[in-house]
Amino acid sequence: MESRRRGKRSREGVRQMSALSERETRVLSFERHWWRQPGAKEQAISDQLGLSATRYYQMLNELIDRPEAMAADPVLVKRLRRQRARRERIRTARGEGGAA
Repeated sequence: MESRRRGKRSREGVRQMSALSERETRVLSFERHWWRQPGAKEQAISDQLGLSATRYYQMLNELIDRPEAMAADPVLVKRLRRQRARRERIRTARGEGGAA
């Protein structure tokens, strides 16, 4: 999805990264620490971030593609990208095998 915010170019033509919003920073922080909390993740998303689980995962998926997120927490972002790639490979393999 190309609707993500992009950094602006300065006069010298060098791309400057826009900062993460407070909500985006909170999403990354939540994803980093959620496993320490008791209960269902979806309920914690709603309680702590005021987002539906669907919107949270949409936001997180877009966020991990941004260089600002990589700069803010490279270990987390790389882990999440690996997990996403693994899930995509599994879905692709299922589709090619004819299984539903």
